[in-house]
Amino acid sequence: MGARTCRRAWEGTHAVSDSLDPEELNAAVENVRRAGIPGVFAEVRDGDQVWRGAAGVADVTGGRPVGADMRHRVGSITKTFTAAAVLRQVEQGRIVLDAPIGRYLPEMLPRERGDAVTVRMLLNHTSGLAEYLPHAYPSLKAFPALADTGPQSLDDHRFTRFDPAELIGLGVAAPPVGTPGGTPGLYSNTNYLLLGLLLERVTGTTAERCITRDVIERAGLRDTELPTGPYVGEPHSRLYESWFGMIDPPRDYSVFDMSWVGPSASLISTVSDLNRFFGMLMAGEIVSPSSLGQMRRTVPVVSQEGRTIEYGLGLHPTRAPGQDTFWGHGGTAWGAGTLAVISADGRRRMAIAVNLQRWNVLDSSGRPQPHPIDDALAAFHRVAMYG
Repeated sequence: MGARTCRRAWEGTHAVSDSLDPEELNAAVENVRRAGIPGVFAEVRDGDQVWRGAAGVADVTGGRPVGADMRHRVGSITKTFTAAAVLRQVEQGRIVLDAPIGRYLPEMLPRERGDAVTVRMLLNHTSGLAEYLPHAYPSLKAFPALADTGPQSLDDHRFTRFDPAELIGLGVAAPPVGTPGGTPGLYSNTNYLLLGLLLERVTGTTAERCITRDVIERAGLRDTELPTGPYVGEPHSRLYESWFGMIDPPRDYSVFDMSWVGPSASLISTVSDLNRFFGMLMAGEIVSPSSLGQMRRTVPVVSQEGRTIEYGLGLHPTRAPGQDTFWGHGGTAWGAGTLAVISADGRRRMAIAVNLQRWNVLDSSGRPQPHPIDDALAAFHRVAMYG
């Protein structure tokens, strides 16, 4: 089969049901490619039935096809793993969920803020701490002022190794974006870098090792890791960043040191591993049922795109009118996009990955304009989640 064809696998002991139609899923993933994504791959599960599909290329120059088994940077889905690791420490009595972060990391926040901001507030983005990213990458200004941004910092920092304490300091020094515990909160990667330092402080090991031991290995994820260098293990796709049309043609950023996000967004995984992880999480096999209940307690939070969403502790719900609720997380890295969700009863799971990001052109006010890719991805999500 050629590089542009759709490849798929159908597994399971039951006959194909109307709710998981492989031909419909094949067509939907192919439509994402036709809309403009170089390569897309996904896995959908319904009980013990599994569909895997891929369409397009992993390398636009050589024409190498994508496959559903590829490793991928999954961005902020990392936050769910980090949150689960924190809850594991709560269960072991090393962390108190509603204790002030100043109890554990007094040097990171001034006394008043350290006393006011709790571990829970970091997990659900109600700490009031600003995002450090615009200050670490000066040319990448905060949303919604996208019209004035530029991609130069991406090239300048491909191999930069950032110190998380310095990045946190940038977020702490920036003007607060809210009062501790106030809602709506504001989504901020500063929160999860602090949680990484918290894990290090209470466990005596690195955050990466703690998350690996308590979450990744506990879930039996063979193709998931928190990288310590700039490379993704094979097999993987090249990752094409468009930066709102300002990088034309889109440039490959699959080689990139992810220390600038660390335990907030650096995870590498596969669609199969993500579905396995969320299935075990919702079954109470990663954290206890009571901890999972805490993770599913939501508050309103303003996302980096300016939308108000419901957010728990590293989890947030997705609801379509008249349909069941799904829980999960999305994520982006330079050139990589991923979404993984699971139905509340744990039966239906979907994970999808694409190798192009920020394909929307900006209007004169800096707002991303609609693109056929948006509609094609939304259509795939509907088919994958609801049949």
